[in-house]
Amino acid sequence: MSQPSSAPRLTPQFCFNQTALRDFLRISRGTTDDSITQNLNALLTPAQRGFDPASTSARQLSSPGRTLRPEQCDSFKQRVLFPSWSVRSDVLDYCAGVATSPDPDDPDSVLRQIEDATARERTVNERLDPYSGRYFPREARTESLAMLMRNERAVEKIIRMRTWSLLGERCGTSHESAEPAFDAWRATQRRS
Repeated sequence: MSQPSSAPRLTPQFCFNQTALRDFLRISRGTTDDSITQNLNALLTPAQRGFDPASTSARQLSSPGRTLRPEQCDSFKQRVLFPSWSVRSDVLDYCAGVATSPDPDDPDSVLRQIEDATARERTVNERLDPYSGRYFPREARTESLAMLMRNERAVEKIIRMRTWSLLGERCGTSHESAEPAFDAWRATQRRS
């Protein structure tokens, strides 16, 4: 069984280093959610019933031997899946907070102010130069981080839905969706 993702040291520098942030999310998703089938297969006891030669004579559309026991699924969810989701949620929440906070250490803020002042003072004559009115201000790094967080949250939602549906297929249908189950798990973790 795979291990849950370990939490990175949360600092604004970690969030603004988009390569490190994306790498963490990619690796965490790869070890848990992207390889959910392999993780669930690892829970099965190999050759539990032995080989039956008759099993190869007809194609079986359903796989009764591939269904996991409920206690195996619960253990996987409690020990691997939900802790990985929790670490990623904490990182996404922290970095979203950094993206909405003022950034006094922005190295490009002075350059943006100079470019904005230059653009305001520029003479625009679109008759002589149709492109003279164009000005594309530089994006602040907090704005860029906020856009990245929106995208990563959407990706996370899709990945969790897919993981939960595969978990439901292999472990039996669950009456609750992924987010309420995860929220209930987090509530129990906060109490303990």
